[in-house]
Amino acid sequence: QVQLVESGGGLVQPGGSLRLSCAASGSIFSINAMGWYRKAPGKQRELVAHTTSGVITNYADSVKGRFTISRDTAKNTVSLQMNSLKPEDTAVYYCYADLVPYPPERKSDYWGQGTQVTVSS
Repeated sequence: QVQLVESGGGLVQPGGSLRLSCAASGSIFSINAMGWYRKAPGKQRELVAHTTSGVITNYADSVKGRFTISRDTAKNTVSLQMNSLKPEDTAVYYCYADLVPYPPERKSDYWGQGTQVTVSS
């Protein structure tokens, strides 16, 4: 059973930093991409950042220059360093992975349970 588990969320002051981590575990054949989405109250889920198995990264415009995604392919983990946090960053952050489990399944997108990030004074 493939699972993604996030950690690192919490309450932080505006301008502060948090580092989110996500670990994929279980019987995994390969991971094509990992990343982060977030869901803020009253808003749709949006892509925050993701990275493929290569060096390509993608960020939402709202977080460019503030957030950095990194992936350790050997450990099946992905992290999101969040700097200069703003109240608008408040959301539940979800880790996702585009992966191939073993035995293979039709499903390829896997999600973590989410971790709350609250930016408030």
